[in-house]
Amino acid sequence: MVYSSIKKWAGLIAILALPGVIYFYVTKAENHFMPLAIIGIEGHQIPNFSFINQYNDTISNIDYRGSIYVANFFFTTCPTICPIMTNKMKYVQDKLSVYPNIKFLSHTVNPENDSPEKLFEYANDMQADLTNWNFVTGNKDEIYNIAASYFVNVSEDALAPGGFLHSEYFVLIDKEGKVRSGIDINGNPYGAYDGTNDTDIKTLVKDIRVLMAEYKRKENQPE
Repeated sequence: MVYSSIKKWAGLIAILALPGVIYFYVTKAENHFMPLAIIGIEGHQIPNFSFINQYNDTISNIDYRGSIYVANFFFTTCPTICPIMTNKMKYVQDKLSVYPNIKFLSHTVNPENDSPEKLFEYANDMQADLTNWNFVTGNKDEIYNIAASYFVNVSEDALAPGGFLHSEYFVLIDKEGKVRSGIDINGNPYGAYDGTNDTDIKTLVKDIRVLMAEYKRKENQPE
């Protein structure tokens, strides 16, 4: 009987103490909040751009201002990694579908072939949700030049599958147009996320949520 009473009181004490334990760990996490790294030299931002999307509408940096977005480079006739990347982007989009101000931007590296109609057909074939995702084409030099601002490589290469080389990376951009990235266990920023790798994609989803929390934290700070 005494043992039963002790167990009863021990259980009650544990229940009463639980909120305090949870509060300790939550506040500990808040006190050690780690913002994402900013990639590039001080002041680096994605420059102004203007491209044409799958609906033949002009899409510019103004359409993405004030939104977090993920960018990548592909082409519709890519025989290797592009369909994989598009499916991974769909995964990211789905995981973040409940959040506002999240957008996606896929640039073709073969604008001479990839007309708005071709982009629309590709997006439909891949069952992409186009509510917050633009597949864009435009001037080839402008597309290739802006790739450098995302710190990724694109080029024509007759020996490459499909005739083009392009990075497999997804790049995370914040509301101010800065390239952002999570930090690994050694304290080094990832820089970008492999759009063909499941682990990297899950890390990207996590880091986007961290970035959203970073903005929320700033909003809640007293002026």
